[in-house]
Amino acid sequence: MVNGEYPTEQTRTNCPRVLKQLYGLRNHRQTMLELEHGFRVVDCHAHLDHDELAVTTYGRDTGPDELERECHQAGIVRAVVSPSPRTEPEGYLRANNAVARLSVDRPFLAFARLNGPLDATGGPIATIRNLTAKRRNYHSRPGDIEQYAYDNRFHGFVLDPAVDGLPDEEVTAELAAVDLPVVVYCRNSFRPRAAEQALLGRGFPVILAGFGGYPMDRNRMADSLSLLDSYDRLYLDTWAVRSRELLERGLLEHPDRILFGSGTPVVHPNVAIMEILTLDVSEDALNRVFNKNPVRVIPGLAPP
Repeated sequence: MVNGEYPTEQTRTNCPRVLKQLYGLRNHRQTMLELEHGFRVVDCHAHLDHDELAVTTYGRDTGPDELERECHQAGIVRAVVSPSPRTEPEGYLRANNAVARLSVDRPFLAFARLNGPLDATGGPIATIRNLTAKRRNYHSRPGDIEQYAYDNRFHGFVLDPAVDGLPDEEVTAELAAVDLPVVVYCRNSFRPRAAEQALLGRGFPVILAGFGGYPMDRNRMADSLSLLDSYDRLYLDTWAVRSRELLERGLLEHPDRILFGSGTPVVHPNVAIMEILTLDVSEDALNRVFNKNPVRVIPGLAPP
């Protein structure tokens, strides 16, 4: 993934070769070796798409059984899953319901992906558009938020404003009313400071995916870290944060605000975990990022 976009065909082709050199493979199905690290690990960032989108995006069909197997091999005991973004204006109702259905009797917690009519890219053109923006039939509605929150199938929400638009004020108010965590993606056209203006301090916990940047946008990540000083209910997940310096800084300066997120299946969970295990931090810091912090923000990740 480059600048917040999904990986190219060349990137997907090269990844298995690199992983083989790092970890070895058990058999011709390219099953990675199990990690033995001794930590209870929960994952607040994974995708589940059991349809043609998975093949198009990831080059393989990563269904629930395959995802569960890879998480087990990495020592992940529970994982938050949500649909991947879709470019067609069809909404996420079917995709959200599919994720919830596929999570039953598996170690997954479903998060519902939301969309909205507001242009999140900023600037005068976006401002003019938003003055007259109205919800379409495929946009998330306040009633959807209430239903998602209270039917015990969903434990939070996902927003990718640069791709799916921002929800309007009524939907945002309902997010505050249900008070469930919201994972937010920041991209070049929706940076952490834009997220601050639109979503932070609105009454619900926010988790900025990938420290608010991907993959090596240090400025965006540094901006996100600085926002932690101003917002008590802001958290950052470790999805695809390749900088050891920034990861260590986050864990040392904000030990209770950093959550482990693998980004599987884009990033293999073994790789994501190894990036954290090789940091020069204490065992207590590792326990926090792998388990204590995510469980505090997302109670459903706690042991049964």
